[in-house]
Amino acid sequence: MSFVRAPHDLIVPRAEGLYCPQGDFYVDPWRPVARAVITHAHGDHARYGNAQYLCTRESEPFVRARLGDITLQSVAYGEALRIREASVSLHPAGHVRGSAQVRIEAGGEVWVVSGDYKLAADPTCTPFEPVRCHVFVTESTFGLPIYRWQSPQTVLGEIDAWWQENAAAGRCSLLCCYAFGKAQRILAGLAPGPGPLLVHGAVDTLARIYRENGIELPQTAHATSFTDRTLLARALVLAPPSAAGSTWPRRFGDHASAFASGWMQVRGARRQRGVERGFVLSDHADWPGLLQAVAATGAERVLVTHGQAESLARYLAEQGLRTAVLQTEYGNEDDADAGAALHGDEAPSA
Repeated sequence: MSFVRAPHDLIVPRAEGLYCPQGDFYVDPWRPVARAVITHAHGDHARYGNAQYLCTRESEPFVRARLGDITLQSVAYGEALRIREASVSLHPAGHVRGSAQVRIEAGGEVWVVSGDYKLAADPTCTPFEPVRCHVFVTESTFGLPIYRWQSPQTVLGEIDAWWQENAAAGRCSLLCCYAFGKAQRILAGLAPGPGPLLVHGAVDTLARIYRENGIELPQTAHATSFTDRTLLARALVLAPPSAAGSTWPRRFGDHASAFASGWMQVRGARRQRGVERGFVLSDHADWPGLLQAVAATGAERVLVTHGQAESLARYLAEQGLRTAVLQTEYGNEDDADAGAALHGDEAPSA
């Protein structure tokens, strides 16, 4: 799985992050640098302190909401820029709104850094686009064969049935999910239910940005300002994961709790999260999706980042690809600070 670095490598690991020597920029650096190309606006990929940022036009409002007053250039999907000796373009990753893969071309080679991605349908973001390349840098969050997702429609149907059941019993339904991406995907996919849709402040802030940028979402109300106790007993509340372990849910009285995440496929994850129900819905590719994405690139060499990197790299090597693991500092997108970072009006831990 190892390789000898050639002089023309377009991505090399440094203490600050994944560095492109030909373009003198970093992709999703975890320490401050002069120029950062950002794949998407989750906190583990879009960090404070860089002098200049580049992202997609769809991602710009979310990056600005997270990072505030920054020097930022945004481009359309597929629009090529010349950065020193490299040609750079951003292509849909299907992970969350505005997410991108970074295509880098220099010295006759093409490399693609995937960021986070998924292949499943999602009405709130542009679908994943395979990009042909010589070297593919892939995530591996769910890089084990046990991770195989049902269709999103099936899982959303399960959420709807759970909500209906709780409402019939007079219990509020508290569904924990990541505030950026997952919450909006659930909102966009739910059929009209037995009661109101309520959201935590962090989800409310982001949903507003989605609506301002042309994504249709059902009507929601701010959870903490909703006082009708009768309707509350039939409501579905969306909140960040950190809310489940705080005093925040007490305001809803008797309620059922659940968590929507790919991690819910693992036995014991529901208990660890302190919720009654788990729904397996992920914004990352599952095992078949990872293999499909790698094959679609035509890459002869694959570098694997955060997640189950060793397992995925080993499997791909057995299939005849040259592989290696890149150590990174990604993987903690649990937006516990989403309320503060995105100017929500309440902290998730409140």
